[in-house]
Parts: sequence; C-alpha cells; structure tokens
Amino acid sequence: MDLVLNIADYYFFTPYVYPATWPADNIFRQAITLLIVTNLGAYILYFFFATLSYYFVYDHLLMKHPQFLKNQVSREITHSVQSMPWMSIPTVSLFLLEVRGYSKLYDGVGEFPYGWFQLVASVLSFLFFTDMLIYWIHRGLHHRLVYKRLHKPHHIWKIPTPFASHAFHPLDGFLQSLPYHIYPFIFPLHKVVYLGLYILVNIWTISIHDGDFRVPQLLKPFINGSAHHTDHHMLFDYNYGQYFTLWDRIGGSFRNPSSFEGNGPLNYVKKMAEEKHNSHGGNGYKNEKLFNGECTKTE
Repeated sequence: MDLVLNIADYYFFTPYVYPATWPADNIFRQAITLLIVTNLGAYILYFFFATLSYYFVYDHLLMKHPQFLKNQVSREITHSVQSMPWMSIPTVSLFLLEVRGYSKLYDGVGEFPYGWFQLVASVLSFLFFTDMLIYWIHRGLHHRLVYKRLHKPHHIWKIPTPFASHAFHPLDGFLQSLPYHIYPFIFPLHKVVYLGLYILVNIWTISIHDGDFRVPQLLKPFINGSAHHTDHHMLFDYNYGQYFTLWDRIGGSFRNPSSFEGNGPLNYVKKMAEEKHNSHGGNGYKNEKLFNGECTKTE
C-alpha cells in the first residue's frame, strides 16, 4: 500500500494539504492519508463495478422474486456506504504496518531466486490461503452465538444484488477481509501483485452477488460463483467458500446450486411469469406461494 501512499503524497497531499514541516514518514500523517485513500478507493471500486454489474450482468427479473425486499437496492447501498468507513479503521492499521516495513511485501521480482515463477506461485498461494481462512471465518460467523449480531445483517438480502456485496456489519466485513491482509505478513508477495489482488477480490465479491449463474461447464465443480453464493443467501448453511468449492466439500457444506438444477430463484420467477401469462390466456389463475423449504430456509 506504500505505492498508493507515495503517489497520493507526491501529487496531492504534500503540495496541497499537509504543511511542509510535517515529515512524510510521520506515522500520524501516514495514518490519515491511508484512511482517506482507503475509503476513497473502496467507494470508487464499489460504485463503479457494482453499477456495471447491476446494469450489464444482473438479471432484473430477480427483483420480481417474492423475497426481494421493498427499496432493497437503496437499502443495500445505504448499508454499504455506512459500513465501509468503520471497516476501514482496522484495515488501515494493517496497511500502516505494511507501509512501515513490518510485512514481507517486496518491490523487485529479482529479489528472490525463483523470480517470476515465485511471483506466479504467490498469486495461487494467496487465492488458496485466503479461500481457506475465509471459509472458516465465514462458517464461524454462522454460529448461533455471533450470527444474529454480526452476520445476519448481510443475510437480510435473500435475493442479493451487486450492491449487497459490501453491505456488512463493519466487524463482519473486516473479519472476512482479514485473510487478505495477514497473507503478506506470513508470505512474501510483490507490492504490485498485492495491490492488484486487493482490487480483484473486491470485484469478485461484487460478482458473486450479481445473480449471473453462467459458469463454464469445466469449472462448475471447482468455482464458487454467484450461483453457489445465491443459494448461500437463501439456505444459510451451505457454500461458505469465496473462490472455490474445495473447503465446502471438505467441510461437508457443499450444495450443488439450485440454479444448475433448474429450480433456482430465477427459474422460480420465470415459472411464475409463465403461469401468469398462461392464466391470462383463459386457463384460470391460481396464486402459488413460495414454499420456504424448497428454495429458501427460515433463519
């Protein structure tokens, strides 16, 4: 994160904000800058990619599902906007430790004997390491002692939109992001790669809330995509993983997505629309109530 800090200082904070007498390496100055940059970056990533996903990927038919809440999109956005600054406070404390040299982040590819190979391996290692920890943290947040206070606010959205991706209780959001931040304190990681992965995981978090169930056939058994995560929102105790299905399979919490079997929430909406259309054609109309045990589960 020192790369972002240096750019922000050089082009904006040093010439226009901070007094010349305040050293650039002062810990309080660094903390203030990181807090501003982290929040600004989080809002830009959230609104830019969630908006793109909402308008170009998300199937708006899902908004006709009976469990889609009134004013849900505006409520998701409000929740996210209010939570992110609080999430950023403990996050910035870890960024500050990185900036002050306590992590294993490095600059040059040639600093290690295996060079580019180690750089590529570190990306894979990061993904599998963080997926493992997020699985157990996420599963722990479903424990009855903490679920109601911390994680339940995120499960208000049974049929989430991309704007629900960051709508967490602040402590919940920070805990699930913690593996990303502790990785470079344990394993070497290139600074540019770390920054790129930080952006990537935010985009991925948005994408698994976008309701788009298209996954390449070859990857369906391995990738924990939006279909898996949509079922997680509806069924609660399945598909806790972030990127992969590995730990759900190991932990016995894997469930094949209902949308892959033709009975997901989008299938339900389309079925209801078709029945309503047929009823208008003279076949008679009968309201069908969603059976909670079929597509969703009561908390």
